[in-house]
Amino acid sequence: MNFLADENIDASVVDALRVARHTVLYIAEMSSGVDDEEVLRLATSTQSILLTEDKDFGILVYRLKKATGGVVLVRLAGLSSDAKAEIIATSISNHADKLAHAFTVISPGLVRIRIL
Repeated sequence: MNFLADENIDASVVDALRVARHTVLYIAEMSSGVDDEEVLRLATSTQSILLTEDKDFGILVYRLKKATGGVVLVRLAGLSSDAKAEIIATSISNHADKLAHAFTVISPGLVRIRIL
């Protein structure tokens, strides 16, 4: 599965997904400081699911109707990087077949998936 990780995603999450054999482009390794619309455009053009902690992507997708191949919004504030990496990798593994063209929210103990 292809992902584009926003720069606010911990490197340990990116590493865990790469270990699980996902292709992960990482904004922090590419061009830090890119605006949200450009991040979403890049995810769409590379046929990647966007992985982010930024709630503004909900506005872009729902209110402004921007195209996307899928968004995974991570709501795991206060957890360690390693705990986040484990939860995210497990959630993606368990729900991989539902993430494309969906807006997914991962929070402690809950994964919500809404088809776009």
